[in-house]
Amino acid sequence: MNSIFKKVFSMGENNGSQMDRRGTFDDIAEAQPNSAVESLFFNSVPMTSGCNVQSFRVFVATWNVGGKTPHSGLNLDDFLQVDGQSDIYILGFQEIVPLNAGNVLVIEDNEPAGRWLTLINKSLNKSHSVSSRRIRSAPSFSNSLFFQKPSLKKISKNFRTESKRRLKMCNCTPELELERKYNKEFCFPCQQSNNVTVSEDDFSSEEDEDGPSNLEMTGISTPSSTTQMKFSLVASKQMVGIFVTVWMRKELVQHVGHLRITSISRGIMGYLGNKGCISVSMSFHRTSFCFVCSHLASGEKEGDELRRNLDVIEILKNTQFPKICRTPGSSVPEKILDHDRVIWLGDLNYRIALSYLDTRKLLEQNDWDALFDKDQLKIEKDAGRVFKGWQEGKIYFAPTYKYSYNSDTYAGDCIKTKNKRRTPAWCDRILWHGTGIQQLSYIRGESRFSDHRPVCAMFSVDVEVNEGSSRRKLSGSNMKVGIEELWPLTSRW
Repeated sequence: MNSIFKKVFSMGENNGSQMDRRGTFDDIAEAQPNSAVESLFFNSVPMTSGCNVQSFRVFVATWNVGGKTPHSGLNLDDFLQVDGQSDIYILGFQEIVPLNAGNVLVIEDNEPAGRWLTLINKSLNKSHSVSSRRIRSAPSFSNSLFFQKPSLKKISKNFRTESKRRLKMCNCTPELELERKYNKEFCFPCQQSNNVTVSEDDFSSEEDEDGPSNLEMTGISTPSSTTQMKFSLVASKQMVGIFVTVWMRKELVQHVGHLRITSISRGIMGYLGNKGCISVSMSFHRTSFCFVCSHLASGEKEGDELRRNLDVIEILKNTQFPKICRTPGSSVPEKILDHDRVIWLGDLNYRIALSYLDTRKLLEQNDWDALFDKDQLKIEKDAGRVFKGWQEGKIYFAPTYKYSYNSDTYAGDCIKTKNKRRTPAWCDRILWHGTGIQQLSYIRGESRFSDHRPVCAMFSVDVEVNEGSSRRKLSGSNMKVGIEELWPLTSRW
């Protein structure tokens, strides 16, 4: 038996750098035991001292809303699949404002983002009767470029059950996760790189978010109390038309730390924010997450896919999250691919490399495999030119772009001019990177609100959890979700 211990410890010394952060020993697992005793010993090696792995349901959705502001009657229940009751919601939108010169060059309009937050909150927390307060605007100034716009930071605060300052703090160890609730000096901002834009309020004090705001908006209702809310807003950020928001079960928010948000502009001349991405980094328990919401270069001319490839390459290269953790020996990730679990969502704008007529013919035959073989993202990914090492679920739904507004008809069917006709394409996609992620469904919604159909995915994600952390237990049978269970209802929303 002593020889077994020597063997294990020698492996740990020689291959310590290869030890997985979750505590699995790849070299031990691959070694063949020489006896039944050794076999029993190796099978008893724990994942990590003081840790275990639990699965959480993560709902991800992306939707290009075509520059349209949602009305107060828009029902998002089907879109968010609220009957499924996920643990975490990652929602990304593109073109929440028209991409005109005023929105791109002058001032960012936060009112549509506030409306989307209101509708999301209404669906996620609808089971609780929470009284709301409506914010009204002064109509005589609402369209003025010189009138101060409403603050998304102040609106977001109304949907949080825990302050943003707390979410940025360190939770590297169970002790720090507890102590951070009483000590605000754990994390601090460091000098930022010049190639990344850090959210303007990432390091603002919580006091900056306090106090009444004289900025008011029509159609936005905020809860008067968060005590009965089932889901809490964790993060929200807008860059021109791109908007990402993260929600989580209220009881789980206390386990979030190291929250950081950055954005990369890839629009006009490669500098403006009409195209690009917003990236959210956070730790949940002892697992790091990164969510990237992007809107890549448009166009269906030959060679435009290379511009989209370049956007992805530049985003991965230039996204740099600030160093904020003071815990000795901590390894809080600073790059997208350094995270344990990464999910990329958005209007990636990759098209189908076929003529309009050939595409329509395959669509009428529901020949998804033949059509998908000509998908630019598949072609570029298979060739190793973009998203190398990333995964995407099997597509069983029709192309999501481009539809006539309030119609189930592709816009190209109504346009005879060839240079204005858009070939249907799977522009809207969700990919992931890293282990411990299992996709349960990958579908599209059927809302006629925009010229894009929304795309949704459900994941079961493994998270390294400290022993003693409270968590609703999920059985293996509960995590196996059939696609028919998650398919949206036929009602319009």
